[in-house]
Amino acid sequence: MIATRRSFLFGTTALCLTAAASPLAAKTLADPVLEIATLMPAPEWALLERELIESQTEACEAFFERYFDERGYLTAIERWGGNDGPDDAIENVNNWPQLYSLGGSERIRQMYEKAYEGHVRQYTEAKTTEVPFARNGMYFKEFPVMMDWQHNAEGLTVFNVMGLGNPYNKKYRDRVRRFAGFYTGEDPAAPNYDPKHKIIRAMFNGSRGPLMRKATGLDWAGDPIDVTGIAPEALLHGERSYEEFVAHFKDYNDTVGDNPLNLISTTLAFNAYALAHEKKYRDWILEYTDAWAERAKANNDIIPTNVGLDGKLGGETEGKWYGGVYGWSFSPVVPMTGVREDRNRIPYSFLGFLSAFLITGDDKYLDVWRRMTDRINSNAKMVDGKMSSPTMYGDNGWYSFKPGRWQVASQDIYMLTMKASDRARAPDHPYLLYLEGKNPGYPGQAMRGAMNKIREKAEALRADTTTPDTRLVDTMMDQNPAIVSELIQLMEGGAHIGRPGWSRISPGVGGALHITRLRYFDPDTRRPGVPKDVAALVESMTADTTTVSLVNIGSTHSRTVTIQGGAYGEHQILSISDGATTRTVGDRTCTVRLAPGAGTKLTLKMKRYANQPTLDFPWGAPAVDEQLRDKGKRESANGNPY
Repeated sequence: MIATRRSFLFGTTALCLTAAASPLAAKTLADPVLEIATLMPAPEWALLERELIESQTEACEAFFERYFDERGYLTAIERWGGNDGPDDAIENVNNWPQLYSLGGSERIRQMYEKAYEGHVRQYTEAKTTEVPFARNGMYFKEFPVMMDWQHNAEGLTVFNVMGLGNPYNKKYRDRVRRFAGFYTGEDPAAPNYDPKHKIIRAMFNGSRGPLMRKATGLDWAGDPIDVTGIAPEALLHGERSYEEFVAHFKDYNDTVGDNPLNLISTTLAFNAYALAHEKKYRDWILEYTDAWAERAKANNDIIPTNVGLDGKLGGETEGKWYGGVYGWSFSPVVPMTGVREDRNRIPYSFLGFLSAFLITGDDKYLDVWRRMTDRINSNAKMVDGKMSSPTMYGDNGWYSFKPGRWQVASQDIYMLTMKASDRARAPDHPYLLYLEGKNPGYPGQAMRGAMNKIREKAEALRADTTTPDTRLVDTMMDQNPAIVSELIQLMEGGAHIGRPGWSRISPGVGGALHITRLRYFDPDTRRPGVPKDVAALVESMTADTTTVSLVNIGSTHSRTVTIQGGAYGEHQILSISDGATTRTVGDRTCTVRLAPGAGTKLTLKMKRYANQPTLDFPWGAPAVDEQLRDKGKRESANGNPY
């Protein structure tokens, strides 16, 4: 059926290269480094990829029309809380910015931008009656008043990647800096950060500052609600009464002092730095992350989960470095079952070390995680005949052993470094095996699977009988039809960072950054993503090479594609080759023109993490932040902070 949707050409011709002696000396986006005229029968993967990109627009439109009103407000019960709060509301358009940046319809961007604008208004207007710190609005200055960074991060999975689609939107730029200022110390009304001890003062923090007392079940659960009026399918966490909402959080008290979840706040400063390279944001990321690296070093390489107001490990939890909510020893009782459940969220803090790594290229930030992994695995033992590693630590030492090694973020680290030693730490994954040439059927299987997911979500939407007054904001999240994990892997050579994980290869938390080997732009329409009719497939990667196939499955129009090294231009493309002829590039980007029906396999030689990460598009910024950008360049030695 897919094959009938496109006409395509067959035959062979030569690959034509521009004859400029110095390809980039006078390069413009209208002057491609390569002119590709080799005709290629449209591969199945290319047809599937285009179908997958284009089919999501209609599905997303149906979802948006059903669950959002004309203001962009989500039509559901507005509540504060860890179960069904504002963070869950905006997650209903998770993955839409990534879909647009891959080449999705302009309509996708219009919808998620409207949803975000509606979201900040809706939750600025929404107020609690019982939860004290949200009585004047759940959002203040367009940001949560104060909440933990599992939930703050989930609420940023859309905002933190909106810069991929339109980094020049003034509201976006103002928000990025304002939000970062809540944590860098620039906003005196939000004294979250203590520069003397290099801590964020509490686990609950936000635009009104930190919560400097123990949290209560009410703070977490939100105002009372009569659950008998809610559709049964909307109660996703199993509570049968409001009392069980509160009981669920009754042990979530030790929130004063710094917690590694707060490291996720570095994603805000990362985006602010990527706007114009203002040095203050980079400095803060490194200061705060370095402090956590030192704490891990002082704690036998294990990242602690509570740091006191005096900067000492365990200072607010009776000296227990493993204390605190979501800490190493956090195993609260689930009221509906009476069973303790381990809820150590230390894995989510990886995003802080990732932010620092991206702006420095310094492997020491990943080494913090490697050393902790090795320490944990050194405590493995036989349990029921299986070698098992611990996942929790309490007064009596390590506990909650699970079969196998502790491998959190190991796959992600390998994707970042491509080191053999990191691959040895990482468990197999179908995508990693594909990159290694051991799973050649993965592209087709993955994209057909994604198409099936879209159909299933569309069926769930049609079957949903909830109404705005009977559904909570997280009721319909699983119906969101934007499916991007497979596209990010196969088109960009990346790992999908988003709910519920920092990547779909090894799950964690949102608060997303976009980590890829390549990114694409359409210079003719001045927008991100592959142009109409173009498909891309990353076939292999090493530490310094990327092999990608590009094809124009259209039969009438040439298409021009700009290839960028990395999601933020952090990788330098040294050269590009079709196997017979090689051209020097020496830039973040290079441009290729594909004749109708043409395609080829390209090898890019790269120097990774050679450039400052930027949100700028390849053709340059309009007259935005030029003074700040120039200042940032002057402050970075030779224009390079590494």
